[in-house]
Amino acid sequence: MAVQLNKSSFSSRLKLVYDAWNNASQNEDYSSIADVDALFLSAGDPAGEDEPIRKGTAFQTWLLGYEFPSTFLLFERDRLRFLCSSSKAKILSQVQNYNTVVPVEILPQAKGKEAATDALPKFLAAYSSCKRVGALVKETQSGKLIDEWKKAISESASKPELVEMAPALSALLAPKDEEELKAVRTAANLSSTLLAHHIAIKLETILDKEAKISHEQFAAQIEMRLGSGEGDKAKGPDMRVWNKGRGLNDVDWQATEFCYSPIIQSRATKSGFDLRSTAESSDDDIAHEGVILISVGMRYKGYCANLGRSFIVNPTREQESVYNFLLLLQSELLAQMKDGVTARDVYQHAASFVKEKKPELERHFVKNVGFGMGMEFRDSAYLLSPKNGRILKLGMVFNLALGFQDLEEEGGKKYALHLVDTVKVDHEKGLLLTDGVKAVKETLFFLNPAEDIKAPVKEAKKAPSKPIVNGSPVKNKTVGGKVLRNKTRSAAQEEVLQSTMAKIAEHQRELHNQLQVEGLAKYSEGAGGTGGKEGKTWKRFQSYKGEAALPKEAESLRIFVDRKAQTVILPIHGFAVPFHINTIKNVSKNDEGEFTYLRVNFQTPGQLAGKKEDTPFEDPDCTFIRSMTYRSADGHRFDAVTKQITDLKKEVNKREQQKKEMADVVEQDTLVEMKGRRPTKLPEVFLRPALDGKRLPGEVEIHQNGLRYLSPVSSQKLDILFSNIKHLFFQPCEHELLVIVHIHLKAPIMIGKRKTWDVQFFREASDVQFDETGNRKRKYRYGDEDEIEMEQQERKRRQMLNKEFKLFAEKIAEAATASTGDTLEPDIPFRELSFEGVPFRTNVRLQPTTECLVYLSDPPFLVVTLADIEIASLERVQFGLKQFDLVLIFKDFTKAPLHINSIPSAQLDDVKNWLDSVDIPLSEGPVNLNWGPIMKTINEDPYEFFQHGGWSFLGGSGGGGGSGGEESSESESEFEAEVEESESFDESDAGSAYGDSDVSEDDASGSDFDDESDGDDWDELERKAAKSDKKKLETGRGHDSDESEDDRPKKKSAAKSNGKANGKAKGKR
Repeated sequence: MAVQLNKSSFSSRLKLVYDAWNNASQNEDYSSIADVDALFLSAGDPAGEDEPIRKGTAFQTWLLGYEFPSTFLLFERDRLRFLCSSSKAKILSQVQNYNTVVPVEILPQAKGKEAATDALPKFLAAYSSCKRVGALVKETQSGKLIDEWKKAISESASKPELVEMAPALSALLAPKDEEELKAVRTAANLSSTLLAHHIAIKLETILDKEAKISHEQFAAQIEMRLGSGEGDKAKGPDMRVWNKGRGLNDVDWQATEFCYSPIIQSRATKSGFDLRSTAESSDDDIAHEGVILISVGMRYKGYCANLGRSFIVNPTREQESVYNFLLLLQSELLAQMKDGVTARDVYQHAASFVKEKKPELERHFVKNVGFGMGMEFRDSAYLLSPKNGRILKLGMVFNLALGFQDLEEEGGKKYALHLVDTVKVDHEKGLLLTDGVKAVKETLFFLNPAEDIKAPVKEAKKAPSKPIVNGSPVKNKTVGGKVLRNKTRSAAQEEVLQSTMAKIAEHQRELHNQLQVEGLAKYSEGAGGTGGKEGKTWKRFQSYKGEAALPKEAESLRIFVDRKAQTVILPIHGFAVPFHINTIKNVSKNDEGEFTYLRVNFQTPGQLAGKKEDTPFEDPDCTFIRSMTYRSADGHRFDAVTKQITDLKKEVNKREQQKKEMADVVEQDTLVEMKGRRPTKLPEVFLRPALDGKRLPGEVEIHQNGLRYLSPVSSQKLDILFSNIKHLFFQPCEHELLVIVHIHLKAPIMIGKRKTWDVQFFREASDVQFDETGNRKRKYRYGDEDEIEMEQQERKRRQMLNKEFKLFAEKIAEAATASTGDTLEPDIPFRELSFEGVPFRTNVRLQPTTECLVYLSDPPFLVVTLADIEIASLERVQFGLKQFDLVLIFKDFTKAPLHINSIPSAQLDDVKNWLDSVDIPLSEGPVNLNWGPIMKTINEDPYEFFQHGGWSFLGGSGGGGGSGGEESSESESEFEAEVEESESFDESDAGSAYGDSDVSEDDASGSDFDDESDGDDWDELERKAAKSDKKKLETGRGHDSDESEDDRPKKKSAAKSNGKANGKAKGKR
């Protein structure tokens, strides 16, 4: 038998129909069929290709799995009757004897030349015996069986009253089971893939080349991706597009089609912008400026998915603002579309949000924000409108269509913007089934990038292949979305002629001014800033609650160390007085003659040494005991006491230090394992930091709310929840030995006994991983041929590794976004923008990403979030030095600045361009600053710091010339004078985590200058250099000779001492 019906699916769905009908009086959704005696469903000839699917056909396909034209169904209280042809009766007989909620009776009609049967009279008799029958009254049918039925009804003596049952069928079809959702997800993936990998790319090409193509032609080209032509000339689906999508490996292309012809609209559309789903693409050529609206919907196995996007070419600030608001509105409504919410509540929330945030757009807002979707593209019973009281239920699928129409741009031209996606209703929020090509960087196009155009977007994901001459490699990417080529040659020439340094200087002035304003606002008392005046307080420690809690050893009135209570009991004038170990600073023991003296020193305010000299006390009039001394002839006894107190002090300090280190460690929630299907896995990966035991590869699994790493050794595992993931990185194995998926956490977790902020999964990409010793070809092949083949094989292996790890990283991001609702994207380092430096103890290659600066190849890892950086200070920037340093100061002033030392001076411009492109204020200086005391001063009163100019002491913009450098060095010197004064009484802070960075010999040689003497001008310096070179050549000692190299260390050491002396003189001046 060619057609196989799903009998279990039919039985379960038939039961849903009867349950809904029997309980219709208790459920408002089914109230229309509450008091009917039967449900009648008629189907005539199939509808035309251009006609939308009918509700009766949708219901029949949902129930039986196939469309059965010229077939009638009559649902009675005690049975289900079919009226159909004999051939269809054979197919339907599969469900006749199956275990169904009511018996199934099939009435087959005779074929054309055979004698008529009593099927139609029997069916009519059962139908006529009912008083009220639910039917699809508004649907019009045609066909031979329909004509026979109409004739029979007209001749019948009794006709039942017909009741519209469309609302009840909508309620039955709206919640989707897992099989239906699978088809919807596939349709959504098809739509998203087509948009991301064909429509957006094709549109970008059209705009870039200014190609003339009509809206209708573009829509036809999109439709051809599913195949075209007939017979021998037929072409199948364009797999170059579909292979790039996820979950499309086993798609049945025969069951795939477009819901409607793609809708393309632009400024050139004669009829204007139309946000309705019934709009059509016109034959006008696509405009290359302004708004372009695109809508595309796919149907898979009868189930629909739809999406719509707005692309803007050279957007105005108003258009950018409206589009960003659409993105915000969508995320706001997703939180509302959950189980139990009414359709009108969704619309009213949207309308009130628009009225609150942007009241000027309220009159332009759409009249509804979407509709229910399934087999029917548009189910009007579930319209998300202000008057619809239908309740959203788990598993329902909606077309969430947000938009503003009749907006006016400069020149009075009308435009519209929309954002359309397919959404599934879930327990806590709506889940997007379609996604992609939505961010500002993907939908805004700039044909003529100008200095005054700035879009509030992040750096583009894809690094440019060629950096701009003397400019930031990613600057134009961040200006606003995608930057296409300039339209005119003169515009390109003007951009090249503009001074990049002037641009950076101007931009840096804006950033520094903004930083100053934000600092004053953040730390002002009115803005709730603490101003750093909370200060330190003395902690209170309690050893015992009362005298009864004192140990028995206290009765002997001897010094006793109570380790359990962390207390030292000292006898004073006949009393046993307990002192908590935290009140004791240290103990010392001295032998004088026959006696041994034990001195106990206490922590007291006002001490000059140590970090507690600035710690206040509640009552300044109190008297404190600074030390106590005891004498004894038993030296061994005091030796034991001294050791006990010292050990207890060390133990308590160590415990407090561990407690302080573990203060930010979080205890993660329980991982919810994937149920119903196998979790996505990445096998044969190593973990860093490694678990205890032998180093063996394990596998990573993606579960509902997190990741799980399983080690092959015993039952060791590591869980990472999506809610604790701050950044996700994928680093390919190009130019690297490892392919890496790296996770940076919001809060550290414990792996074994170690606290870690970063977890990394990697696999080695070297030849060592592959055993080629048994390759017989090597015996007969030599030389280049063998090497070329090996290189090709290695290249293929690396490509496969990159593809596998990148796909897994994308699946992690997808699962995390679905679980938490916050968008997570895998970040890929831009190797083109990398630079070398020393963030820890070794020289490494640091690589920027969209949101971070990272080093992931070896531990210790470095992940710096760019949004957390307050300002960047470039130090040791001097003519003639081969290296400079970069200091990153964080917005959290309590964190120690990050020092990246010994960056090659050849990369200075690249680093400055990158910092400027990601909107980080920067400054330049000729010497290193002592950041420990500087940050201590700032933390004491941040508001006062910003009142006195804030970061202006660093010298401002990093794009200026020589004069800016002199001002910078003078202001630095003034700050150093204060630093030296504080060093005399606070050496411990100067050597803290903020401590001085290691200064290389290049620094010392470059700091040998004297502000008091007048420097030679450039011409004089060049003449001296030429004279010196000539002299060296004459004596046979060139620049590369061994003798000159031997002389250099002596000069450097001399310069180093002079540099220190000059630095101090300058600081005290």
